[in-house]
Amino acid sequence: MKKIGILYVKGALPNFENFGKLPTHILTDNGLINGKKAHHILDGLIIPGGSIMESESITPEVASVIRKMDSQGKFILGMCSGFQVLARKTDIGRKSPCPVEREGLGILDVTFHPLIGTDRVQAEITDESFLTSGMVGETITGFHCHTYGDIRGDAHPVLFSQVKRTDYTDNPRKILAGVRNDEGNVVGTMIHGSLDENPSLTGNILQYMDVDENEAHQIHQANQELLKKIKGEIGIGYDIHADYRLPSDTEGGYGKISPNNQKTDELPPFLMIASTGSDSGKTFLTTGMVGALRRKGYRVGVLKVGPDTRDLVPSLYLNKEPMASFSSIKIGGLGWKNLEEIINALKGQPYDLILIEGVMSVFTGLLNEKTPFSAAEIAKAGKIPTIMVSGCNKGGIETAALDLVSHIQMLHKLGIKTTGAILNKVYHDKIAENASNYIKKTTGLDWVTNVPKAQLAARGGTPEVELKLEDFCLKAMETVEKHLDVDKILKMAQKPQFTGYFSYDDILGIYLS
Repeated sequence: MKKIGILYVKGALPNFENFGKLPTHILTDNGLINGKKAHHILDGLIIPGGSIMESESITPEVASVIRKMDSQGKFILGMCSGFQVLARKTDIGRKSPCPVEREGLGILDVTFHPLIGTDRVQAEITDESFLTSGMVGETITGFHCHTYGDIRGDAHPVLFSQVKRTDYTDNPRKILAGVRNDEGNVVGTMIHGSLDENPSLTGNILQYMDVDENEAHQIHQANQELLKKIKGEIGIGYDIHADYRLPSDTEGGYGKISPNNQKTDELPPFLMIASTGSDSGKTFLTTGMVGALRRKGYRVGVLKVGPDTRDLVPSLYLNKEPMASFSSIKIGGLGWKNLEEIINALKGQPYDLILIEGVMSVFTGLLNEKTPFSAAEIAKAGKIPTIMVSGCNKGGIETAALDLVSHIQMLHKLGIKTTGAILNKVYHDKIAENASNYIKKTTGLDWVTNVPKAQLAARGGTPEVELKLEDFCLKAMETVEKHLDVDKILKMAQKPQFTGYFSYDDILGIYLS
């Protein structure tokens, strides 16, 4: 059986997608497979996305394996951050006054520069390679989820994506999304999900390795065993495991099983983590909740209100779940799927909880004439309970408490259930205790709690800037496990029911009353 490796190092996302169910072996930072040098064992290698460049996870041993596999003519596919590994260098200093460069291996003659992209895309194939053989002129599908997507250089272009938005601005155009080396055995692409959504690409890889139907079946079976191993660990390199090992995906897909072995249409419960504004810590707390619940053996799905799916990456790093077509909730035409479609898509999925991360303030966009355009409208339309978060880092603890009270009171007017409140980034315990008591008395909430400011590196604290997944995620998980009762949080969720959206006039009337 041909052996296909997947790079499994800190910052990598080996389950962000299924990679056509091709990976059969794990390549770790020692460059070995079962005690032998990986380039002697593997017939191909997939380098997944993540924060591999930011985390500086490519050891000399791994670099040697990649270079030798290239010289042997074996296929190498780099996806997003994996693409950057194969490039000459990447400028990861998106909010830095000067470039912050990380050197790649230089196998692909390109450099990367800041450009945010989170679209679902169609892409045109423009050249031959092991991946695109016989497909020039055809179109494939997938999605972008990157911060450094501006590709410059002289490598042979093989893919151009049609994008709608970049850097938070409508700017429809085609951008370079994939290149190859001169020989065509090394390809880098920014299009996640391409192997899963386009079987012809997977077929080309198997054909390149001269794999017949029987051997392809063996590869898929080996992939299932690999997934069991990978999904048993929380994150990478923490040596933390769930109370039970998650079942691997099967040909029939996941689905809740009834006593008579029939899949059910039962919906998992939903809970939204919303806030009074940006930089409140929604992503950090959501990530920590996912990790803490995952350690207890729960399977948690995460969704994002709006198009910026990058906020989901830390949670997916911990719980080894793929980014799905229903991961982004559409608001005002921005995002991937409408809430009603998403609720229907999650019927029968064996999640114990669906956590939804809001966008900016829960009310941001509420007065836009496009509906829905806010997290509040999504919560209302799906009868989804919320936990409200307010950061104390900008206006102080007192301002954060007042913000929480006013937001919770308005949510009540809109008919949205608030189940708890979190004062985040607390710097003074006594003031926070008084503020919590004020929130409880004013809103009637029983569950109001405080979380201290986490000590993260000056840069790398959000998906926006040089995120090191392993540092961010571990700190988030440790913080939540120490300061929040995730079993209580789990009980706050309830099964959603789509009831339709407010009209703009209805919202305006309630908001101004």
